[in-house]
Amino acid sequence: MSSELLDALTALEQQKGIKRDVLIEAIEAALVTAYKRNFNQAQNVRVDINLDSGSMIVYSRKDVVEEVEDERLQVSLADAQVINPHYQVGDVIEEEVTPRNFGRIAAQTAKQVVTQRVREAERGLIYEEYVDREEDIVNGIVERLDARNIYVGLGKVEAVLPTNEQIPTETYRPHDRIKVFITKVERTTRGPQVFVSRTHPGLLRRLFEMEVPEIYDGIVEIKSIAREAGDRSKISVVAHHEDVDPVGACVGAKGARVQTIVNELGGEKIDIVEWSEDPVQFVANALSPSQVLDVQVSDDDKSTTVVVPDFQLSLAIGKRGQNARLAAKLTGWKIDIKSETDARELGIYPRAFEESVEEDYEDFEPQEDFDFYKD
Repeated sequence: MSSELLDALTALEQQKGIKRDVLIEAIEAALVTAYKRNFNQAQNVRVDINLDSGSMIVYSRKDVVEEVEDERLQVSLADAQVINPHYQVGDVIEEEVTPRNFGRIAAQTAKQVVTQRVREAERGLIYEEYVDREEDIVNGIVERLDARNIYVGLGKVEAVLPTNEQIPTETYRPHDRIKVFITKVERTTRGPQVFVSRTHPGLLRRLFEMEVPEIYDGIVEIKSIAREAGDRSKISVVAHHEDVDPVGACVGAKGARVQTIVNELGGEKIDIVEWSEDPVQFVANALSPSQVLDVQVSDDDKSTTVVVPDFQLSLAIGKRGQNARLAAKLTGWKIDIKSETDARELGIYPRAFEESVEEDYEDFEPQEDFDFYKD
């Protein structure tokens, strides 16, 4: 092996991050195969590469045994002790068997191995880089489209954005810059495969972490997310500092923070509500922008009956039931919405509160509407 190739291996280590020792081991293993194939040899051999001189030496390896069964792989103890009286059964004797024209074959083999290992190492490095970024947000460029998928360039790898992970209201064109959420990274025979999404709730979470310093710092926490991508989403937030308004922090001055996220998601409406450990207050908050008169809780089946003013019934339910559906996903409670008139006719509103129930409702106040993107 020439010193130029050794220099090339050193350069690859610096540029690609591939350890030179790894490449040397791979070349040695490939040279063993090349030797057996090109010189019709079946014995056990080892190839040693001298890093100082660049020379390559082929050694045959034979096990020392009492009785020889295969002369290509074994040597008797008596013959071994002629070479060195210290040999014992189980030792291995090495003898140089380097062919005269082995250098040309070695150079070709080394080139093939290096090319293959560089490709494999690059794939491995890419996989390690992106597998650590699962459930993270990245910037990408739309490169091409087919009937089912959109392919997004992330720099070193091309990610797949499947049809079911695309926002229905968005149109993607080549060279568009978009933010995507990495959902899965897989090893394949053709290299690492990265799958991304524009509809995953995690995308919304990461966008808020990027835009709201209080969330990034842990002062405000996103407790839950309910999303119908491209149309409407709800998030519940709570502050871990009494002087911080969690909803206001997410909205930002004049709605600037949330508007940035809305723009990134193509105009998707976002309701931001305050989380509460009290299901009565939490469900009432989650039904924003509707006003809520009463929330009746059944712990047995984790369901609630919500009473709203007659003129707010359609707002509480939402178009195609969307507002109620998202509120249920956000809170984890089943929600049955009744108008005030229907609730009175059913005799469930107003309730004859017991003293303990009255105390529970002393602090209950319907939450103001924090949705800046009303229907």
